[in-house]
Amino acid sequence: MPWLDRQGRFSGLRAAAFALTLLPAALVLYAAWMGELGSKPWTEAIHRTGTWAVRLLILSLAISPLRRLLDWGKLIGVRRMLGLSVMAYALGHLGLYCIDMAFDWGLIVSEIVKRFYLTIGFVALLGLCALGATSTDGMIRRLGKNWQRLHNLVYPITALALLHFALQSKIDVTEAVLMSGLFVLLLFYRGLYRWKRPASLPVLAGLALFAGLATALLETGWYALTSGVSPWLVFQANADILTYWDYASIRPAHWVALAGLAVATGHAWRRRKPSERRLPRQPARDQAPQPSS
Repeated sequence: MPWLDRQGRFSGLRAAAFALTLLPAALVLYAAWMGELGSKPWTEAIHRTGTWAVRLLILSLAISPLRRLLDWGKLIGVRRMLGLSVMAYALGHLGLYCIDMAFDWGLIVSEIVKRFYLTIGFVALLGLCALGATSTDGMIRRLGKNWQRLHNLVYPITALALLHFALQSKIDVTEAVLMSGLFVLLLFYRGLYRWKRPASLPVLAGLALFAGLATALLETGWYALTSGVSPWLVFQANADILTYWDYASIRPAHWVALAGLAVATGHAWRRRKPSERRLPRQPARDQAPQPSS
């Protein structure tokens, strides 16, 4: 059962993660039942399942660095569940697209081949399926060291998924930029441990701010290349909150920086009080020796 750990005991963490994986599907089904998917319900359902697939993908990638930085070993137990849910929502995303196209396989194939954003999305889906199919304990044993090499492909797969997300978002790429910025932050964490750098509070805070800056530059470059908007105006919008203290102007770069600072604070809090070691009890020196019998 997904809410049980490997010893067969109930795990609140696994139960919460399992509920989280079911929540997006429940929300889409509820919206469909209540007629809240708009004039093109199939198209809206396609977009929502795709968005949730990307969100869960970023969340699954965050498990390993958060486990290390927050010293939360049990967190690793939900990574496979989240990864499989990403594959499930991505497959549901494709399935809904096929339904919307009335299962016209010739048209579906031609659209995937002709449209670049569909091509890279389909490649990302194939990669997710390969990772999902090899996530079992048996496949881990069979592949040995090659298993880790294969699953390291999740990073280029995520980059393709994010590019697909941004391209299909058309004009408003706010959430695509947010997810991309969080991905950049996770790559910084990966580099931190790969090159064995100290995970101190100043380092983590610096990475958070740098990831926020990278997100702002990413948003600026995207709008400049795709819409011709002045790069300076887009970049300046990221500084409006500092100028006007208008919280309505919070940009993806700010959320990324805040997420990184929250992780840095959590890491510092976990390291604040090292576990106290009990000292061995010393005998009282002024105690009179007991008479021997």
